[in-house]
Amino acid sequence: MRRRGRPATAPETVALVRRLAEENPSWGYRRIVGALKQVGVSLSKNTVARILEDGGLNPAPKRARSWHHFLEQQWSSMVAADFFTVELTRGWGIQRVHVLVMLHLATRGIHVAGIVDEPTQAWLVQIARNETDEDHGFLKEGSYLIHDRAAVFSQKLKQTLAASGVTTVKLPARSPNLNAHVERVIRSIREECLDRFVIFSWEQLEYLLREYVTHYHEERPHQGLGNRLISGEQGQSQGKIRRRTRLGGLLSFYHRVSG
Repeated sequence: MRRRGRPATAPETVALVRRLAEENPSWGYRRIVGALKQVGVSLSKNTVARILEDGGLNPAPKRARSWHHFLEQQWSSMVAADFFTVELTRGWGIQRVHVLVMLHLATRGIHVAGIVDEPTQAWLVQIARNETDEDHGFLKEGSYLIHDRAAVFSQKLKQTLAASGVTTVKLPARSPNLNAHVERVIRSIREECLDRFVIFSWEQLEYLLREYVTHYHEERPHQGLGNRLISGEQGQSQGKIRRRTRLGGLLSFYHRVSG
């Protein structure tokens, strides 16, 4: 609705002002006015302020950077981490253990970082040291590690990772869907592998996870990657079709071979 005494601003101009503000959270009114001038749009600082106010956008620096924007900016260096539990059937009863999984968001590569009866802050700090090892660690300098708000992700963990150039990113409160990629991987591990077995020992669990991770990387097409493999052989159009299996035929991979 047009306000009395104020000229209407073209809808495309309003959309442009809000776009500049959303994509550049640190820009104040004058900075937006300057950017508009570069593309041939002349507005006053007060008009920009009114447009942002009408759109529910705060002035800088209160205009917080959105989670989606943050992911877009850091996608190639983002690693998501989460725990899931597995019940082992022992002779004396059921033992529940925790598995820590890490997922590189850009490549979809996964890594089982550890298995433990009950994760503690000290245990997770040691995992952080392992995963920032220059030769074999899953976390590289410049990485961002996304995690939930569990107390086990402590200040000591943050300091340990920071010493190796890794930044921890705690999920906002009451926002479980923001770690959906690693949660989907955990669901796949359960449904495609672990839920099909009665697991009796740590050794069996480690074997099942090791086989599944290899299948996941080298033999399983991924919809998020256009049904490509993460690594390993890519599809060929000629040759005989062969089936490769793991875990007694539970996991299958079909490929062509020459000859």
